[in-house]
Amino acid sequence: MQVISGAIQTQMAGSSWIRRMFEKGIELKKQFGADNVCDFSLGNPDIPPPPCAADALHGLAERVAQPFGMGYCPNAGLPEFREALAAHLSVQQQTAVQAAQVVVTCGAAGALTSFFRAVLEPGDEVLCPAPYFVEYGSYCGHFGGVLKAVPSLPPDFQPDVAAIEAAVTERTRVLLINSPNNPTGCVYSQQTLAALAELVNRVNAARERPLFLLSDEPYRFLAYDGAVVPPILPLSPFALVLGSFSKNLSMAGERVGYLVANPAMPDVATLMNAVTLTNRTLGFVNAPVLGQRLAMALLDQGVDVSVYARRRAAMDRVLREAGIRFALPQGAFYFFPEAPGGDDQAFVQALLAQNVLAVPGRGFGFSGYFRLSFSVEDSVIERSAAGFQSAVAAVSGGR
Repeated sequence: MQVISGAIQTQMAGSSWIRRMFEKGIELKKQFGADNVCDFSLGNPDIPPPPCAADALHGLAERVAQPFGMGYCPNAGLPEFREALAAHLSVQQQTAVQAAQVVVTCGAAGALTSFFRAVLEPGDEVLCPAPYFVEYGSYCGHFGGVLKAVPSLPPDFQPDVAAIEAAVTERTRVLLINSPNNPTGCVYSQQTLAALAELVNRVNAARERPLFLLSDEPYRFLAYDGAVVPPILPLSPFALVLGSFSKNLSMAGERVGYLVANPAMPDVATLMNAVTLTNRTLGFVNAPVLGQRLAMALLDQGVDVSVYARRRAAMDRVLREAGIRFALPQGAFYFFPEAPGGDDQAFVQALLAQNVLAVPGRGFGFSGYFRLSFSVEDSVIERSAAGFQSAVAAVSGGR
């Protein structure tokens, strides 16, 4: 008896390597104790929210007691939050946007899913550079979309613009990019983004159904050594940006995200109305009201990014001492090193034998590498050094 759909059966068979390794970590911690396991599998922000978050929450407690303090809000989000968010994004994206071009969603995942539902027909393609966030395929696949990945260029993993152009077909509906990138930590250059936008604009000159340039930016706040994350909206009238407050405010559990469109986009009002509708009909309805109010109160705040910079330096040192090759990430909180021996799954298994958890690159559509999240306590990074060295020795035939 087949109780689930064939498509979901396929997704379950290739279920997220991230979650698989996370669950393995829980098992190992029960067996050996948390202090004897180094878990780099999950990008779960562990830095506390900004200190003023507590005061903001106390202030919100008074609003809860008012009529409709926790009631439904408009499907596109609280009007006052959309206004504030539009002003904030106008500065960030160097493009004047209004509240009408902003939809508040249940995290960045809700923004992606609602957008795909609004624009995709069965068989439409979503093109993205690989490696990529593992759930992109599921988000578009729910509506008949097909994820089409194009390998990026190691060692720094800038997108291969020529290969992306060659991959565009009449069915390509969305070019989805993610910078700073999960899993590589790469920040896409102004030159790369301009070339991708020029491609989109050129394709759209001969189209009725546009090709959208969609930038997934939950890690925008986290760039190192003076790296700049260029704004995408000024580069194309067909550009959109989505993000969330999960990482920059350590509010992942509050599920507050957004989608913003270039106001110069043809029929932009129709598109935003459609996303507002799909946001509701997919069951999200809207982002949690308390989360929206909290994000609005903290809109110009952020976590202490110096903590991530310190951990990045520690992870850099541990990997170098183990003889592992990698490009130092420019942003986000991930390393994507080469797998010693060339087999990412085999090396991840060698790490598991040392109670060190990583995610094989094949889980992100790019074999031969593996991902490490350094959103962990400094002590975890420091005590992992011996495990990395032993795992390298194991796959290279050492003792």
